[in-house]
Amino acid sequence: MVDYLAITKKNVPQIEQEQATVWVDGKCRLVPDLTHHLSDLALKRTPSSLKVLFKYLADPELLSLAGGTPHPDYFPYDSLSAKVLPHDAYGTVTPGMSSSSTQLKSNPQPLGWIWRLLGYGGGSAPRTEDIHVPKYDSTGREANQLSVSLQYGMATGMSLLQKFILEFARRVHKPYLPTTMTLLNTGNTDAWNRVVQTLINPGDTILVEEWSYPAALTTSRPYEASFAPVAMDGEGMRADALEYVLEHWNEEERGSRRPHVMYMVPIGQNPCGATMGAQRKKDIYEVCVKYDIIICEDDPYYFLQEGPYVPQAYRSREAPAATDPDEWFETLSPSFLRFDYEGRVIRLDTFSKTIAPGARLGEVSTQAPCGFGQSMVTELVVNHWGFDKYARWLQGLQGNYKERRDGLLDAIADEFDLSEETAEPSFFGGIKMFVAKEKTPAWTPYVYAEEKKRTLFSFIPPTSGMFVWIRVPLVDHPDYDRKLRDAPEQTEHLEAKLFFLLAEHKLLIGPGWIFSTRLEDVPVIPQSDRSVLALLNGNAIDAPNGDPADHDPAQYAHFRISFSSANTDQFKTAMHVLGRVLRLFFQGAK
Repeated sequence: MVDYLAITKKNVPQIEQEQATVWVDGKCRLVPDLTHHLSDLALKRTPSSLKVLFKYLADPELLSLAGGTPHPDYFPYDSLSAKVLPHDAYGTVTPGMSSSSTQLKSNPQPLGWIWRLLGYGGGSAPRTEDIHVPKYDSTGREANQLSVSLQYGMATGMSLLQKFILEFARRVHKPYLPTTMTLLNTGNTDAWNRVVQTLINPGDTILVEEWSYPAALTTSRPYEASFAPVAMDGEGMRADALEYVLEHWNEEERGSRRPHVMYMVPIGQNPCGATMGAQRKKDIYEVCVKYDIIICEDDPYYFLQEGPYVPQAYRSREAPAATDPDEWFETLSPSFLRFDYEGRVIRLDTFSKTIAPGARLGEVSTQAPCGFGQSMVTELVVNHWGFDKYARWLQGLQGNYKERRDGLLDAIADEFDLSEETAEPSFFGGIKMFVAKEKTPAWTPYVYAEEKKRTLFSFIPPTSGMFVWIRVPLVDHPDYDRKLRDAPEQTEHLEAKLFFLLAEHKLLIGPGWIFSTRLEDVPVIPQSDRSVLALLNGNAIDAPNGDPADHDPAQYAHFRISFSSANTDQFKTAMHVLGRVLRLFFQGAK
């Protein structure tokens, strides 16, 4: 996979430059030197003696006999070709539009009606276009050719693709600093691994959202890093909770110096699906400036900002989404890069959600990404589509994932009785959420039905990404007993029991315990941590590390449900299974 990260030269070792200045709020400020954040391992790194030679190879008049590079004539691949969907294969929508505008464009198939009559489908085939990458390009210009992409090269990746991505990042995200640069990698997990190697020493603590992406946590643990969770609300990480955690950091009690690196997924927060707005990002950035924090912005779902969920009964057709790329980009929540006047943001971007994740070869790499993946992505995005057509493709993906999000939530509404309620103040700041209760039969008397309805789960409709995060209260389960919360051998099995019961009924969804940063290796939150109250901005709020009860598997079960790859009928089937299994679960089924 060809992915990329955006950083500033102030954060890159081995680059000598004068200290830059920048205008912020009408004042000229120095861009600080942030090299003190580099890990001991990073400080020991030196440029590869062989890689130093490659910077000269761009000179077409150079005769090189220095390297041990194989001759391209002996590459067995003479060319690569593929059929691809056109950039406008999918329609665009804005919140509230029906799915009619998101259908895949197709070409009629000859005699398609006969194939349909015989039960073999047919009728139309997706419209495709051809792309081709030769081994050699004779035009003399900088070209996408296998003799280059399959050869040894710079660790930063193919220059043609890198230039496109840098220009794309500048036009879309509008970085505050002109020194922003990009490096290609083999995926965001690989990129995060490089960040950890570069910035984290054994024993360091990383700031994370209270619910976080498991692979990022797992990647960090071999480097002996621990995590400091920060409370969330409907926009993701809270700036006030972040400041409280940093202001009250006690190195002696924590056994670690105050964190200097933060990891977060601000758009399509994984697993909760929140979208962080511009003002929240500004507030968090200022806290990070105050306490000298490097921000790692992992943003694979950036272009999947679906907007608020509108229940089907209130949904209506609206005007088409903006077709001008720059107008559309301005409708999206901006990146931290736009506010980064000190060069402390490292942005992880990816093609995995917009092109395909399967081109990745290997999980961790310190070399350039696979040449096959680079050449095909370059040919499609740079040469075949270009900026405007790639932007149009992204608009189509946004619209289609919105329809998938709506399809799953509509299926929940069909299977359960939904009502909108306000959460308790300790849960995500008292946010509005949907509560799903048992749907009683039509013949059941109204009073009896109201008495018998049980809350099965609640959720906050996602505004970005690919997931719905549900919360199942366990108080009605026969095995629930508050007195047993400190006996994990008796109570910790409830969330796992529900997970395995669902799997036995052929429904697999993501179990909540793998996303919690409060649990670590402790099965139940310690009793001493249950009554934490912080006073932020003069208001009593829930714990700045997140509500302890919400992370207690004896009180709540959590599950992440993906809407990215199933269809409407599968959503309906899945929700029917979920409802049936929840009823069995609360009846104490073994």
